[in-house]
Amino acid sequence: MSSKITIDELEKYLWGSAVLLRTHVDAGAYKQYIFPLLFFKRLSDVYDEESRNAKEEFGEEALEWDESHQFKIPAGAHWSDVRNVSKDVGKAIAEAFHKIEAANPDKLQGIFGDASWTNKNRLPDRLLKDLMEHFSSKTLSIENCPADELGQGYEYLIKQFADDSGHTAQEFYTNRTVVNLMTEMLKPQPGESIYDPTCGSAGMLISAVAYLKQQKKEWRNLAIYGQEIVTLTSAIARMNLLLHGVQDFQIVNADTLKTPAFTDHAKLQQFDLVLANPPYSIKNWDRTAFESDKYGRNFLGTPPQGRADYAFFQHILKSMDPISGRCAILFPHGVLFRGEEQEMRENLVRSDLIECVLGIGRNLFYNSPMEACIVICRTKKPAARKGKILFINAKHEVTRKNAQSYLEESHIKKIADAYLNYEEIDKFSKVVSTKDVLANDGELTISLYLPEENTDEILTIEEAVDAWSEISERTANEYTKLTKMIKEVNKDATL
Repeated sequence: MSSKITIDELEKYLWGSAVLLRTHVDAGAYKQYIFPLLFFKRLSDVYDEESRNAKEEFGEEALEWDESHQFKIPAGAHWSDVRNVSKDVGKAIAEAFHKIEAANPDKLQGIFGDASWTNKNRLPDRLLKDLMEHFSSKTLSIENCPADELGQGYEYLIKQFADDSGHTAQEFYTNRTVVNLMTEMLKPQPGESIYDPTCGSAGMLISAVAYLKQQKKEWRNLAIYGQEIVTLTSAIARMNLLLHGVQDFQIVNADTLKTPAFTDHAKLQQFDLVLANPPYSIKNWDRTAFESDKYGRNFLGTPPQGRADYAFFQHILKSMDPISGRCAILFPHGVLFRGEEQEMRENLVRSDLIECVLGIGRNLFYNSPMEACIVICRTKKPAARKGKILFINAKHEVTRKNAQSYLEESHIKKIADAYLNYEEIDKFSKVVSTKDVLANDGELTISLYLPEENTDEILTIEEAVDAWSEISERTANEYTKLTKMIKEVNKDATL
């Protein structure tokens, strides 16, 4: 019997599971337990639904056919089996997870993560029984809860965990309205390959799927690839894709810079579209290995040890198809002007791969007041765009409500239209030649090309500190340039 779950009911149901954990588990660890249980419940309920449908259509014998089920649930590993266990519940859960993964090695191996379900100090039997009963209060069949709606609820839960756990959530949550903007600008097409080298919970990959669904275009033939260094987060990405109804994907748990997962002999595999929000300025990476990278990902130069941003940048550029390749990367503003990356940036501008540099508003980087930028590159620019870069200042295209910053549909449309039309709009967008950019030492700071009017904008303390840090860094860069110029002048004077 159908009991369609509304989005509001679904959100309350999902968040209710987290509330049960609040006095037992730190907020940052909720996802280790809630996501696997949710996925387990969904697998079991869909398995039951498939069994009923197969029996009605083909008879009792159809229950034994492999093709009757998307995923196998071995004997003793169904949700109802674990629900009926009265003691050592954590052990029963872990055993069920292991059996399901073993029965579905191609798609589900390792998907439930490695949480310690048998730690009774943290997860006593009573708590696990309460969680099981809470999830048992609704049937998560496809009829009751279609993939898109369950996926939407799952995204809600990811965001709630991010809000609840603070900065620990940066690794797997990116502001979804910004992701939607990036997707709208790149416009994925049916049959294309989509890649995210630091995929987190796969939100960017799912956004590409959602874009095609909204356009009423074929989305099932997308080839989806992602890599994620955090084991649990990579498992969340796989669950997220499956709960959104996506089947054709590869998500690999490994370090993208150290061990790129998608290679074609001695080359990186190349993709039609790359969406990414790389980790900000990581310091703990193998710079020495990158200096002699066998995949040629140092073609612009080797980044400084303290900032790996341009290592990820070059990895992405090398991963783009030579004909159809395009990317949108969410970065902090520092990549546009930092002095220690000047040579690489100049080489990047000379390569004529940059198509657009877009500045977006404050607080759109999760849990950070800093302004972010989106850099769009294309391997084969249209003739009219060659030797040019479009700068867009969209810092005021943002809405802040209830301590949350986001882009409205009108913001997304205005920004995307300016990019797609490659048009100049007074005080908003400007087309600049790469020659002029190189005359500024390759600096890509948007305000150099789109001067801003002075405003009496009131900043929070965090925003003021962030703005001060950016101005200080730029001042230091200019001082270094001035010192270099003075030395050269003095040197010429002594000749």
